[in-house]
Amino acid sequence: MTPDDARILETVALTGRYGHVAALAPTDLHIRKGELVAVLGPNGAGKSTLLRAIMAQVATSGDVLFEGERLPRDPRAATARGVVLVPEGRGVFGPMTVRENLELGAYRFGKAGFERRLARVVELFPRLGERASQLAGSLSGGEQQMLAIGRALMCDPKVLLLDEPSLGIAPRVTMEIFDTLAVLRDQGLPILLVEQKAPAALKLASRAYVLSLGRVAACLATDQITSYEDLARYYL
Repeated sequence: MTPDDARILETVALTGRYGHVAALAPTDLHIRKGELVAVLGPNGAGKSTLLRAIMAQVATSGDVLFEGERLPRDPRAATARGVVLVPEGRGVFGPMTVRENLELGAYRFGKAGFERRLARVVELFPRLGERASQLAGSLSGGEQQMLAIGRALMCDPKVLLLDEPSLGIAPRVTMEIFDTLAVLRDQGLPILLVEQKAPAALKLASRAYVLSLGRVAACLATDQITSYEDLARYYL
């Protein structure tokens, strides 16, 4: 196995539940270094719960391994190690400016390297540079999604988890965001992408996990998926 084949993030019998309700059955998956992996499935399949379970944002059992070591079951500790989640709904701080939101992403580094990180984000998302002094709450939905991803990148992630980045966003802006994800992938950033728009996700991913009713129904190389019918039989 070459270094590029090494697993950087792996779940082992990972579960997620809300109170007494089990939303994710014991789940094994992995991401290799430099790989973009899609997680697909219908509404209620457990896709978002999977990401929250990785980040210990819901009650869990099982393990998450990061670079071969058990990841602490603490969201802040996971982020500090380099596993960073962009949640569904974006979660930007509306009363703060775009720049202030980006500063929050880099808070644990202080001023060290801030301008370097900021320049990288603005290169990926020029609109954020143009709107640096604008309140985040006044941005369009697509711009807020760019800001949420940009803020995550300010953390210098080693693995990026994305939950439904196209949700509620115009198709043209979705294409811009997915083009940027392709750039990040090509730069070697491992990405775990939860996405309802399967065709767009499959263009980016090398592999896809299909979830149904809280379980992994299939793990497929994307070149094995040639039609909607290939996916639909796992959704049911």
